Amino acid sequence: MTHDDSTLDTALNDGLRGRHALTGDAPAWDLDALPEDPAVLFAEWLAAADAAAVPEPHTATLATVDAEGMPDARTLILKRVDERGWAIASTRSSRKGAQLDAAPAAALSFWWQPQVRAVRVRGRVEEATAQESAADLAARSPAARALVDEGDWVLWRIVPERIEFWQGSRDRRHTRAVYEPDGSGWSHTVTVD
Repeated sequence: MTHDDSTLDTALNDGLRGRHALTGDAPAWDLDALPEDPAVLFAEWLAAADAAAVPEPHTATLATVDAEGMPDARTLILKRVDERGWAIASTRSSRKGAQLDAAPAAALSFWWQPQVRAVRVRGRVEEATAQESAADLAARSPAARALVDEGDWVLWRIVPERIEFWQGSRDRRHTRAVYEPDGSGWSHTVTVD
């Protein structure tokens, strides 16, 4: 079955034009009380998303590049956040595993539409110890573990070099708080544009 390209183009683009965006309700955000540590702000936002019943707020899009520099993205679950980084896991034999091996850098993007909030994290990627990876695999259900070959499960940490907290506004004056390491901790800047 073939499609007339002009019909597809018209149907697709007519369906995209005029759609409303940023239809959620942004929570109050005190920009004068930002924590020093972006992980603290992430925990606050995640708790707010949970309290507002945002579906699966721990789910993010992971972006990587392959050996030729071509980007790739997929959805996964954030495992944990601590002083060592933002942890994700998968099989070493997966496409993402091969890409992280070839180019150990990645970005995470969280989108919580009901609250018009997004969080973006990017940085280099480090592999956890074999013991940490094994412990993460052991926490999965027996059915999920049965699908993984021995030694193939890996826990990686994205060590952030930039974390952006974004809150949308219907008037298109969006607020961004960007955290970057400053040697001894974190510095942050806030913009509204």
